[in-house]
Amino acid sequence: MVEQQSDELDLDVVFQALAHPIRRDILEQVADGPETVSELAEPHDVSLAAVSKHLHVLEDAGLVDIEKDGRVRRCHLDAAPLSAAFGWLTRYRVFWEDRFDALADHLEQEDQ
Repeated sequence: MVEQQSDELDLDVVFQALAHPIRRDILEQVADGPETVSELAEPHDVSLAAVSKHLHVLEDAGLVDIEKDGRVRRCHLDAAPLSAAFGWLTRYRVFWEDRFDALADHLEQEDQ
């Protein structure tokens, strides 16, 4: 069996965390500044327990830090893991840009 490198596993965890629309919304919410779990749950039609589960996935991926202050839990964005995902996606953006440029060149040559 082939073992995946740690970076690949981290990337898998980040993309899995980003796969759910509520988790992506939560990241957008905390990008504007720290918010409590209740504040994060407010715009979503799900229970506090469901939001807590989503936060746990985001925390495991390293995308949020959860700070306890008495009974209140504040969530902060940690965007560092997104840089690995961005780097991976950038390689494919360059690939497709090169393909589209080649297609444009080919179409221009056919018009002449």
